[in-house]
Amino acid sequence: MKPTISTETQQEALAAAKATQKPGQTKEQTKLIAQGIEKGIAEYKKLLKAKARERDKARKQQLKAKTRTVNDIDNLDDADEIIDSQSQFTRATWVAIALLVLSWAGFAAYYVMT
Repeated sequence: MKPTISTETQQEALAAAKATQKPGQTKEQTKLIAQGIEKGIAEYKKLLKAKARERDKARKQQLKAKTRTVNDIDNLDDADEIIDSQSQFTRATWVAIALLVLSWAGFAAYYVMT
């Protein structure tokens, strides 16, 4: 399938071909030159579109990476909170066990003394 070339591009190519027309050049030769210029313009536009797509992909990937990083940081913060709460629970447990042992030792000492 042959890519369609817009009328605007055709007019630009014809104007460029006429501007560079040499004396004694026929209309057919000018048309051929205009067609070559049309192809060049079409190829250039295709290249620009491809570059724009690549830039857009790169921008989206950067945005995804940035979002992923922010989410990872949030997850790390949540994990730190969980670890902190677990370590708080562990400290509280040890304090409770220590108080229990001390109270039993106190009761035993009181029982032995009396």
